[in-house]
Amino acid sequence: MASIQKTAGGWRVQLYRHGKRESATFPNKAQAASWALQREAELTGARLPAKTLADALDRYEREKAPKEGAGQAWARTKVANLMATPMAARPLSMLAASDIAEWRDARLTGGKLKGSGMVAGSTVNRELNLIRSVLEAARKDWGWIRVNPMADVSRPKNPRPRRRRVTDEEAAAICAGLGYKDGKPRTASQRVALAFLFALETAMRGGEIVRLLPEHVGKLSVHLPKTKNGDSRDVPLSKRAREILALLEGSPVFGLNDTQRDALFRKGRIKSGVLNLHFHDSRAEAIWRLSKKLDVLELARVIGHRNISSLMLYYNASADELAGKLD
Repeated sequence: MASIQKTAGGWRVQLYRHGKRESATFPNKAQAASWALQREAELTGARLPAKTLADALDRYEREKAPKEGAGQAWARTKVANLMATPMAARPLSMLAASDIAEWRDARLTGGKLKGSGMVAGSTVNRELNLIRSVLEAARKDWGWIRVNPMADVSRPKNPRPRRRRVTDEEAAAICAGLGYKDGKPRTASQRVALAFLFALETAMRGGEIVRLLPEHVGKLSVHLPKTKNGDSRDVPLSKRAREILALLEGSPVFGLNDTQRDALFRKGRIKSGVLNLHFHDSRAEAIWRLSKKLDVLELARVIGHRNISSLMLYYNASADELAGKLD
């Protein structure tokens, strides 16, 4: 049984086995505990494989990421980014919370670690979730480590939810910036304009819109076989949404991919002069508008939210307004 104590020089581990004592000192407790577990396993004949974080990332991408549905592309991209970081070369047996914390801080501050860049706390938390999943697979499924160092990594605070409304005037300006006025689209930019207008009508995510196929389009609704949370969903179509679909021909319906949509929308936004607007803001605006027409359970079903309490933001009528519904 190992004992771990704090000393002036760091964390000292003492290990007793078969009447013999071994000791070592480490800069932090996580590394000390990891060494103790590794050494105990070696002394009992249960040696852990010599694997690095890069090995775990590679196996996770091959075996686990394909099962993540709509999140597969995101996971593969993030795995590739993590592969380029210095900590990817660390042996799993020596990977400590401090290594992950260093990467976390570089992501938050725009530090100079390879593969890093300044991003919001919410993005870092999603990436930390991925790292945790990779290390849990290495611990539980593959037997490569005995302790997940993520347990000692603190999380950054998520920023307050974005609440950007989209006015009709701004939507018209975006369409003008994308070169669209009316009728059938002739360019990819014009199809992006229609995708934005369609999002304002349906509250569908940008990725759901660009992946929409003709066979998923019904007379009054569209069927989404697999959404962000892994569920299928049927989305009712307003008259305006049906008019937009009638203008389009192709498979996928909008003839776009995520990269095209993002790049062209940014160019159109710059031309429009509309400030601080993202394509995804259309979803929040659409949810706000739909909340005036649907009750909370209906709205949750339409937009695919499992947590109904998150929708209460959109139901903020005053008591006096609600009183009028009671008579």
